[in-house]
Amino acid sequence: MNIKVQMNDSFYMAIALEEAEKAAQIDEVPVGAVLVDKDGQIIARAHNQPITLCDPSAHAEMLALRMGGERTSNYRLTGATLYATIEPCVMCMGAIIHARLSRIVYGAEDPKWGGAGSLYNFASDERLNHNLEVVSGVCKDEARQIIRSFFRNKRSK
Repeated sequence: MNIKVQMNDSFYMAIALEEAEKAAQIDEVPVGAVLVDKDGQIIARAHNQPITLCDPSAHAEMLALRMGGERTSNYRLTGATLYATIEPCVMCMGAIIHARLSRIVYGAEDPKWGGAGSLYNFASDERLNHNLEVVSGVCKDEARQIIRSFFRNKRSK
């Protein structure tokens, strides 16, 4: 379910890509996320840190949702959009749905873990109590390049 790209999607995705680079610099899988409220204000930005934090749930998306909840004093982030460099996994999509986000915008697909259309499509599953808009492919080449370079370097070591 790929809905229309909005004017600022590339702008926010560029910030998510900066976050992905931060993850790569600390030897984490390079995924970045930016959470934007309904007024277009950035309320959180994060990068993957499961190794650093010894926490399997410390994905960029989860950390951004946690920060957004703290910043707004509400776990429901109605009207917000989450930008992620890679398609959110099934765990992250569950949290995104619980948070009642309006949109998820991601760069590259994740055929092994994707929960927004590649492997599963939780965003439009009518059995769930919330559905949201999914936009894929924003800055796809850049997102794909960061993650491919990271794993290529890992394999060559």
